[in-house]
Amino acid sequence: MNSSDPIRVLVVDDHTLFRRGLIALLATQPRLQVVGEAGDAGAAERLAAELQPQVVLLDNHLPGVSGVQALPALKAAAPGCQVLMLTMSESEADLGAALRAGACGYLLKTADNAELTQAIERAVRGVSSFSAEMAGKLATAFRHEAEVVAPPPPDPFATLSPREREIVELIARGDSNKQIARELGIAETTVKIHVQHLLRKLDIDSRVQAAVLVTQQQQQQQRAG
Repeated sequence: MNSSDPIRVLVVDDHTLFRRGLIALLATQPRLQVVGEAGDAGAAERLAAELQPQVVLLDNHLPGVSGVQALPALKAAAPGCQVLMLTMSESEADLGAALRAGACGYLLKTADNAELTQAIERAVRGVSSFSAEMAGKLATAFRHEAEVVAPPPPDPFATLSPREREIVELIARGDSNKQIARELGIAETTVKIHVQHLLRKLDIDSRVQAAVLVTQQQQQQQRAG
C-alpha cells in the first residue's frame, strides 16, 4: 500500500446514531477512509475478512458477544489490522481484558476528533494510544493482567538519572507534565525534556509503556521481598 493512500477503517458499534455520527466525523479527515460499518460481532468479523481494514474501531458493549470477546476473531479475519477500543467503559478490568486480547489502544467515546485521528494514525504504526482518563488506570489494570507484556529486564531503569527515575515513577502514578513540574518544583519544559530522554533510554514510545515497566518492577520487588 502506498504511504499516501488513506487509512482503511472499519467502525463497529451497535448504536446506529453514534456509528453514523462517527463515520461522518472521520469522513472530514482526508487521511482516513471508512470502508465498512457493523453493529455486532458477527457482521464485524465478516466485514473484516472481506475488506481487510488497517484499523478497527471497536465498542466493547455489543449485543451477544462483547467487543473484547470478538477481538481475537477480528484479528484472525484481518491479520494486518490493529484494533482500537472506542467505548464508554472506564473499567480497569475492561481495559486489562482488551489489552490481553490484543487491542492496540483504548479510547473513550469522549475523545475529540484530533485525538481519535492521531490514535488511528499511531495504530497503523503499531503504537498504542490511551485516553488520558485511562492512562492512570493502566498500571492497576496490569497488576491484574500482568501477562499482557513480556517480563522486563532485571532493572530496566539502570541507565536513568535519579531525576529521571523520580519522573518515571510520577508518570506511573498518572501525573501529567504540569503536575510533575509542580511536584518537583521545576519547569514544565524541563519535565518534557526529561521525559524524552527517559523514553529514549528505555527504548519505548510512550508514557503508558513507562508506567507498565514501573508496575512490573514493583511487582518483582514485592515478590522478591
